[in-house]
Amino acid sequence: MRYVEVGGVRVSVIGLGTWQFGSREWGYGTEYADRVAGRLVERALERGVNLIDTAEIYGLGRSERIIGEALGDRRPDAFLATKLFPLLPVPPVVAWRARRSAARLRTEAVDLYQIHWPNPVVSLRVQVRGLRRVLDAGIARHVGVSNFSLRRWQATERALGAPVLSNQVQYSLVARRPDAGSIPYAAANDRLVIAYSPLGMGLLSGRYDTDHLPTGAARRSNPLFLPENLERARPLLGALTEIAAAHGATPAQVALAWVVSHANVVAIPGASRIEQLDANVDAAELELSPDELARLTEASDAFRPVRGPKAAAGLLRTRLRR
Repeated sequence: MRYVEVGGVRVSVIGLGTWQFGSREWGYGTEYADRVAGRLVERALERGVNLIDTAEIYGLGRSERIIGEALGDRRPDAFLATKLFPLLPVPPVVAWRARRSAARLRTEAVDLYQIHWPNPVVSLRVQVRGLRRVLDAGIARHVGVSNFSLRRWQATERALGAPVLSNQVQYSLVARRPDAGSIPYAAANDRLVIAYSPLGMGLLSGRYDTDHLPTGAARRSNPLFLPENLERARPLLGALTEIAAAHGATPAQVALAWVVSHANVVAIPGASRIEQLDANVDAAELELSPDELARLTEASDAFRPVRGPKAAAGLLRTRLRR
């Protein structure tokens, strides 16, 4: 496993994302939550993965509880990151909910406490006072943000008067917005970008096409999986497949290797089974040549998915057909 050392912490370039732990929208069922999820945490640690990311909203706390139980006496081996859903992010509430997350995770302090989404109603300064209270109380060792623009990330740092270690953003070959801001900022300023959905919710695995549509609600509601977008993704998936064949790898591993080839960027793919987790971890050691990286970037640039009202109409038609 490779690691990134940034802001005084050391985290694995491939982490474990746990939205699917106990969350019905993925359609994995109770067997997965009761038996598989905890084993995934254990296997991740065995493979050298230390970054485990969750959130209080995942399964309404169940993801955190699963992780806390699975860690047991191996808590020191994990870099635990969780997130506050900012419904009322005022200082007393932020501190109380951080304590509840820590309790579910069975730890005295989480390693990284993040604001899950921007809240446009409560002022940023008020939210940051909540983060400061969490730090001062020792409930968290570091704080971060998620789904923030670079400008808002920097404003959070100014309000805190201290580094905000990370910004967790959607980043993959089909979601490139952070290229213009957060990624170069992190590389130049000893910060971290945590890439969620680094496989485009599985699109970049090559498992889905117009004849093999996803069944889980989380993917069915994502316009990336509209038949027209799956068709438009064929050239990108073709490039992934060809490069994967040259390395004896899978398209998903190549897509992950592209993400973590960027300085100070780590990825937190989820996994539905142990074999998938192992494959994700193996991607940390996959070295792509400059020409291969450039080819993937060019294929990504050429991907133009249907978005906006047209995508919304397509999702509605898909639901009506079902």
